[in-house]
Amino acid sequence: MPQRLNLTTLLVDEYDTALSFFVEKLGFEVREDTALTDDKRWVVVASHGAANGLLLARAVGDRQRETIGYQSGGRVFLFLETDDFARDHLANTQRGIRFVEAPRHEPYGTVAVFEDLYGNRWDLIELSVGKG
Repeated sequence: MPQRLNLTTLLVDEYDTALSFFVEKLGFEVREDTALTDDKRWVVVASHGAANGLLLARAVGDRQRETIGYQSGGRVFLFLETDDFARDHLANTQRGIRFVEAPRHEPYGTVAVFEDLYGNRWDLIELSVGKG
C-alpha cells in the first residue's frame, strides 16, 4: 500500500472546547473520541467526506500550551477546500467564523483566510485549476 498522510495534530486547550468549535462552527464530524486515560483522549475530526482529519491533542506543559494557535508561526496552516466558495464562506460567516480578509480571486482559485478559535490561520479555498 502506498503511504499517505492520514492525520495532522492540532494542539488545543481543552477537548470539548475544540470539539464545539470544529463541529458547531466549521461543520466537521467527529470521527473518533476515545478515552485513553483519565485526562487524555484520542479525538479526530474531519470535514464531511474527507479522507484525512485533524487529531485534536490537548496541550501538555508550558511549551505546548505556548504554541496553541501559533503552530505555523503565523502563516496559513491548514487548507479547507470547497466545491462552492460562496456557499461555504456565507455559512461560515453566519456561524461566527472570523475571516481576516475579504475573498479574493487568484489564478488558482477563490480564497479567503480565516482563523480558528485559537488563531491558527486557514485558507477556505475553491480551486479553479483543472476545472472545465
